[in-house]
Amino acid sequence: MPPKTQSMPTQTTLDPVLSPAAKASTPPVTGLVAAGVSLRSVTKRYGDFVAIENVSLDIPAGAYCCLLGPSGCGKTTALRMIAGHETVSGGEIVIGDRPVTHLPPAKRNTAMMFQNYALFPHKTIWQNIEFGLKMKNVEKAERSRRVDEILDLVGLAHTAQRKPNQLSGGQQQRIALARALVNRPQVLMLDEPLSALDENLRVRMRSELRKIQQQFGLTFIQVTHHVEEAFSLSDQIVVMDHGHIEQIATPTELFNKPASQFVAKFIGDNNIFAGKVINSIAQPNGQDLIELDVAGIGTLMCRGVATPNGSEAACSVRPDLMHLEPSELAPGSMLGGAENFNRSFARITDVELTGYVTRVSLMLEATGQPLLYKTTTTGWMQANLQEGDRVAIQWAADDCVFLPY
Repeated sequence: MPPKTQSMPTQTTLDPVLSPAAKASTPPVTGLVAAGVSLRSVTKRYGDFVAIENVSLDIPAGAYCCLLGPSGCGKTTALRMIAGHETVSGGEIVIGDRPVTHLPPAKRNTAMMFQNYALFPHKTIWQNIEFGLKMKNVEKAERSRRVDEILDLVGLAHTAQRKPNQLSGGQQQRIALARALVNRPQVLMLDEPLSALDENLRVRMRSELRKIQQQFGLTFIQVTHHVEEAFSLSDQIVVMDHGHIEQIATPTELFNKPASQFVAKFIGDNNIFAGKVINSIAQPNGQDLIELDVAGIGTLMCRGVATPNGSEAACSVRPDLMHLEPSELAPGSMLGGAENFNRSFARITDVELTGYVTRVSLMLEATGQPLLYKTTTTGWMQANLQEGDRVAIQWAADDCVFLPY
């Protein structure tokens, strides 16, 4: 295969997020200025093990960036190097216009929000937030003003005299955020901040994190292995694997145009077909029409930037972009006679109703490859198909993404 390249992203009720009217009446936070972050050919070694290898990345000031990938991909190591909690074996880290590679964490004007929040159980909420300011020898009057200001901004002034164990998980997270933000960092780093919450609260807190980031206008860099979380929060997603960056993209770009087989597999239920390039037809928009020879299936057509004929490659199609009908339908009928489409036959092996969406597992007749089809539950009920039926599956070349590696 060609070498990888880097592309140039007991719970209680949660208090409501501040309303627009409340935000308008709250004085803006003072002293917060976002900074961009750059990693320039950064490497991290632990003895003979290379955790991060020659990684370059630019995160714009004020962006919400998620480092996404499986366990062991290097995302937490990258975050800790930016924060200064891990040394750099090679390369340079720049925050704003200032090289910080060899500076200690306290000199980088960043803050870290840890997975377990690390609140002091014996201190009040007010004291928890004040603690970092006391360590920096900020004057008492200024400490008081800044703690009161940040509690108002996160909507939790009424909890100031409570202890952490008197708050819900969501409230504790907001206090941990307030404690980090009161120090006026240019960059806030979050290490799996939602992992300790139950699923319902995770969804609510995603929205709250995003609103707080937009309200403060700071650069947020978050580590997560949760794809849905990254999509819902990010301006920029950086997909990592084995210490390399596989793709940097907006959520929309990543969803529609995964850059590699790894990304296509990791971000969702994409159906992937591996083969060899046999032909490509250049298009004015740069999205060539590529013919891929797939063993047992034949020629599949997809869109992307072509590699030389004979190159090993693959293509992927999302399960919601496939069309599925009884096998006796005439070729081409499902897509209204589209000029470029792919067609094959399969058996339904399982049907899983998950609520609004129904997931249909298929086995490709020619090769035995498992595939996934998704549709609305209402649409599936109208299709009058069931497990064991033979079906025709079809998808347009325009919906089939070429994966060069």
